[in-house]
Amino acid sequence: MPSLSPPAPVLGAEGRPRPTLKAWVMAIRPKTLTASLMPVAVGTGLAFGAGVGRWLPALAALVGALLIQIGTNLTNDYYDFKKGADTAERLGPVRVTQSGLISPGTVLAAALGCFGLAILSGIYLVWVGGWPIVAIGLTSVLCGYAYTGGPLPLAYHGLGDIFVFVFFGLVAVTGTYYVQALTVSPAAWWAAIPVGALGTALLVVNNLRDAHTDVKAHKRTLVVRLGTGAGKGEYLVLLAAAFATPFILYGLGLASAWVFLALLSLPLAVGPLKLVLGAQGAALNAALGGTARLQLVFGLLFALGLFLR
Repeated sequence: MPSLSPPAPVLGAEGRPRPTLKAWVMAIRPKTLTASLMPVAVGTGLAFGAGVGRWLPALAALVGALLIQIGTNLTNDYYDFKKGADTAERLGPVRVTQSGLISPGTVLAAALGCFGLAILSGIYLVWVGGWPIVAIGLTSVLCGYAYTGGPLPLAYHGLGDIFVFVFFGLVAVTGTYYVQALTVSPAAWWAAIPVGALGTALLVVNNLRDAHTDVKAHKRTLVVRLGTGAGKGEYLVLLAAAFATPFILYGLGLASAWVFLALLSLPLAVGPLKLVLGAQGAALNAALGGTARLQLVFGLLFALGLFLR
């Protein structure tokens, strides 16, 4: 059964849904935005720790990252409804298109608007960092749309995990560092691994919860392709990669012992891990929230540890 009943849509004069502020907040999915906040925090913490940090490029990178993720969330809301992945059987939080809170056309227009604003916000970063930022920015926007839209939607072909790890991990962290330092250090590449791993872990929980409905909609995520056992194993490997990275950074001499501050978040991993390994369906909503909290706390402590020398 669905986890929540959607509020009744507010209808305008022509009988069409009139979006409310609450509906737009639901569409944006604020609890997921740690996936775009943390890469910028980690890249900026590393940059300032190395003495090359710059606040304006960091802020512009944050705005761009948030807009791309919100655009991706809205596109996902629209296309999952259109493709039949979001139905009345949905076990996760309410989706505004499927529930009728916001019309499909309005959701898609808002998504494209966010991508357009992300491109505009990147103009300053292009001025700072040159043409590499053009390639990074346009590729990020294109893949954000192609996550569930376009002729080859990434999430429907088992490529969602790779997309999240690459763009919300490797690209976002090293890109944030680059627009401040105008180079990418080895430490930036290593620092991107736990960020991408925990962002991907969020997706894995989501896919484990929705595996039943995804099969019906022909949404062939990695969990659907390889089975729930493989999905649980992937989640465990991603957590292990995240918590192993501080040891690698310290062992390679790329960070001080302060980097181990991130390990203080380890107790937060216990609850979500137990749920992922032992629960299914709507019960995994708690694991999704727990993984988001882990990502937030780990990311902030990791960024602080990279900053301190």
